Formats: sequence, C-alpha cells, structure tokens
Amino acid sequence: MHSNVKETMARLQDGNARFVADSLDGKLNNSSRREALASGQEPYAIVLSCADSRVVPELAFDTGLGELFVVRVAGNVANNSSIASMEYAVAHCGTKVIVVLGHQSCGAVTAAVNGGDNGHNLNHLLSHIVPALNACGEGATIDDVIRKNVHMTIAELKSRSKIIATAIESGGLHIAPAYYHLDSGKVEFLK
Repeated sequence: MHSNVKETMARLQDGNARFVADSLDGKLNNSSRREALASGQEPYAIVLSCADSRVVPELAFDTGLGELFVVRVAGNVANNSSIASMEYAVAHCGTKVIVVLGHQSCGAVTAAVNGGDNGHNLNHLLSHIVPALNACGEGATIDDVIRKNVHMTIAELKSRSKIIATAIESGGLHIAPAYYHLDSGKVEFLK
C-alpha cells in the first residue's frame, strides 16, 4: 500500500475513533474554510455511502469542508451516476482512496432480500443489489448480504470504470470495503 494511502486510511480511522468517542474536533467548517475552498477542492478520500440519514460520512470520519468527496445512493450501489461521480474525483481531484461504506440495517438491502414489486425506479436500483443476494445464497442474513454487496460494488467499480481500474493498476488508488455500525458509530474496515 502506497504511503499516501496508508496516511489516508489512518486519518479516516483516527477520525472515526474520535466520532465513536464523542470527541469530534469540528475543524475546517467555518467561513475561512469556505473561502479557501471557493477556488477548488482536493478531497483526500471518496466515500460511496448509502443515502440513509443515519449514515453521515463527514461526521463518522470527523472531517471538515473539502476533505471528503461523498457520493450517496441507496444501497451504496455502483450505478452509472455514482461511478461517474467517483471517476471525476479520481481523475480531476487526485483522490487516492475510495471507501465503499455499507451499513447495519440497510433498508435497500432489506428491500432486495424481501423482493416484490417496489415500482420501476426502486426495482432498478435494487437490481444492483440482487447479485450480492444471489452470491450469498439461501439462509444468508441481511448483514451477510450488506457485506457482500460492499465487495461486489468494489468489483463493479473496477470492471465498469477504466479510470478507476487504471488508477488502481498504477498503484495510485486504493479501494477500501467498510461497514458502518449504526449503534456504535464504528466503521469496520473489511478484509
């Protein structure tokens, strides 16, 4: 792992430890920071997160304005728009780490597991989660599918984005699978 990647991962883990301990530093969120960012951004990490209101990456990693490039979509799926957003941050902002962040009690994964007709748009979104459900097989828990979905989303990012795949191959980009525990606020980085 490249030293910049190690530093970024340590920064994320340290920020999460502060969040879990209820000791956020609350830096980089004032008018001078807004002014400094008006001319551009250099986020140190991208977070592909679920849209769930209980999962707030900027707080979970104790970050300020301009530090994270957050892409949120139900089920933290890799669809055309979320992939394009991340490609932008990799290609134009020089971001070196992507965190794919699943979470405890994910409603989108629960809906995919429950099946049924949820209407055109939600059915389309859930179709991105069904492969994780199928890969887990019968008897899998919601939690199993949530974790599998994180790993399969990473595979999608690598296979569907030449920009992301090339950045990984060159050693300039690392993708980290992660799981957010709603009850504790802990972000567990998965193997």
